[in-house]
Amino acid sequence: MKIIGISGSLRTASVNTSLLRAAASLTPYNVKLVIYDGIGNLPHFNPELDTEPLPLAVTDFRSQLKSSAGVIISSPEYAHGIPGVLKNALDWLVASGELYEKPIVLFNASPRASYAQASLTETLTVMTARLIPEASINVTQGMGDGAPHVSSNADLPKRIECALATFVKAIGLACADSRAAVGEHS
Repeated sequence: MKIIGISGSLRTASVNTSLLRAAASLTPYNVKLVIYDGIGNLPHFNPELDTEPLPLAVTDFRSQLKSSAGVIISSPEYAHGIPGVLKNALDWLVASGELYEKPIVLFNASPRASYAQASLTETLTVMTARLIPEASINVTQGMGDGAPHVSSNADLPKRIECALATFVKAIGLACADSRAAVGEHS
């Protein structure tokens, strides 16, 4: 099973990207967390550009999401909102539907990012993504110099592992539900 991780930060030393990397190293057996690092390559969203042929970066982004079973988003907060680069990436998905009923978890690398989390929740709900709040985590400690220190916070790896296990279980249930629904309509 492939899960896509998206960091809302383009910074090289991003706490959010570090959190996703930590999660990628703790995935359950048969699960691969792939961190998508191309949101900075997406052109500014314009509905007039959302036609064939699409910009290559958009095609790649949509393809990565289509082939994933779920998505983990870890985003910083800028001026009480999500970073423009992440909002731009989400805007490219509104009409195309890659997030429709897609299981999504929000990881929060800062206890001060409550506005961004609320904004992401609202945006993803409007896009009809299937948020899995019981698998979402908020890192409130073990941050040290700004990066999540998995080794210095004995609780963090376990929390990530539990969140991932809950997420994988929710994805499995969603797949079973959709197979049952298809069977009912056959």
